[in-house]
Amino acid sequence: MDFRPIFMVIGILLATLALVIPATVDAFSGHSDWEVFAISSGVTLFVGVAMALTSRAGAMRLTIRQAFLMTTLSWLALTFFASLPFVYSSMGLNFTDAFFEAMSGITTTGSTVITNLNNAPKGILLWRALLQWLGGIGIIVMAIAVLPMLKVGGMQLFRMENSDQSEKALPRAAQIATAIGVIYLLLSGACAGAYWLAGMSGFDAFAHAMTTIATGGFSTADASIGHFNNAAIDAIAVVGMIIGSLPFILYLKTLQGDFRALFSDTQVQFFLSLVGIVVVLAAGWLWLQNGLDPVLALRFATFNIVSIITGTGYATSDFSLWGSFALPIFFFIMFIGGCAGSTTCGIKIFRFQVLYAAARSQIHHLLQPHGVFIPLYNRRPISDEVIVSVLSFFFVWFLSFALLAPGLGMLGLDFLTAFSAAATSISNVGPALGPIVGPSSTFQALPDAAKWLLTGGMLLGRLELFTVIVLFSRSFWRG
Repeated sequence: MDFRPIFMVIGILLATLALVIPATVDAFSGHSDWEVFAISSGVTLFVGVAMALTSRAGAMRLTIRQAFLMTTLSWLALTFFASLPFVYSSMGLNFTDAFFEAMSGITTTGSTVITNLNNAPKGILLWRALLQWLGGIGIIVMAIAVLPMLKVGGMQLFRMENSDQSEKALPRAAQIATAIGVIYLLLSGACAGAYWLAGMSGFDAFAHAMTTIATGGFSTADASIGHFNNAAIDAIAVVGMIIGSLPFILYLKTLQGDFRALFSDTQVQFFLSLVGIVVVLAAGWLWLQNGLDPVLALRFATFNIVSIITGTGYATSDFSLWGSFALPIFFFIMFIGGCAGSTTCGIKIFRFQVLYAAARSQIHHLLQPHGVFIPLYNRRPISDEVIVSVLSFFFVWFLSFALLAPGLGMLGLDFLTAFSAAATSISNVGPALGPIVGPSSTFQALPDAAKWLLTGGMLLGRLELFTVIVLFSRSFWRG
């Protein structure tokens, strides 16, 4: 295998990661951590430029095998260099905690091991937000350009659609990625402005806007969005999280003049309908069973349901204390995630639609054996290849979860902590359930071995499982 194109891409990504913004912020606020950020940025830039320059002689056409390896290695390399400021800053995190925090940021998971965020240096808070913001745009580009080519978990369904949609105005994939990057930047700026007008400080608005659109969930306060106790801020966050969980390629189509593109998409319709149903159920439970004021019940239910189903992980209250009906709801919506081509995580809505269409066709075929029933997605026939890919993804997803949860249990974690932590890591959600890793706690108390297992779960979930697992196949290395 020619590794030069792989190192070239990783070098460019590392050079992009070498941001001096946190160093500047800490320098202006008089905090000594600016030196750590400046040196870390310099080291990252040097390594990135060196890798890119020394790999220029290689052909830049990636084969399938090179693309698989490049995707996983780039995420690991970015996480390693992103962890350096956490290790050497005044936070004093050991390498396990630093790598966990960096992986949580890059994969937009939102789980944290840092306590006392209220008094943390601004540079660290900004660095966490930047990691999630970069991870968000990274996963969008990957979902558009890389995963359909790799045919991972049914993502080939979108290679056909994306090419049809983009050929009309933007023929090259690089142009599509650039256009979506501009949209992503504009949405982040609009979200920051809205937060600021609603009462956040400029710094908090900027940091939270990046983690809202990226559906990441890192906050600048221990109490997350609940720290502000502001209904307007809650509403802005809900809108921002939903915007981040819809396909960005459809925003591009809308700007190109197809104003029906977004809401005529069945994936968007299914997702918004599901969110609405679950919110009504949770709000009704809070009102009728917990005696909460109906308006307050709707506010809490809407915010926290949207936060978990989109994999953002913000919290305004400890939903693990809402009662027996709420716990299963939050546990199962952790798995769902948003739409393909968004910043969200989890299984993704389109896979449930494909599975439902296939099951429906099978039921009709059992009732009428001689009939012809074709499963449809977005009013188009679904190929057998896509159905097999989606079924394989479901099997491997739940197999990975079934291995990760008992593994955490073997390390001494109780049932609720082990199962919810496994679910939240592989779904890239952030907070889990229970008093140890719930929305009002952090992952700091877990043993180091559990943190490494969860870090692996985050990587698997973010890269759609097969992208990582295929590297452990002997046939992959044989070529």
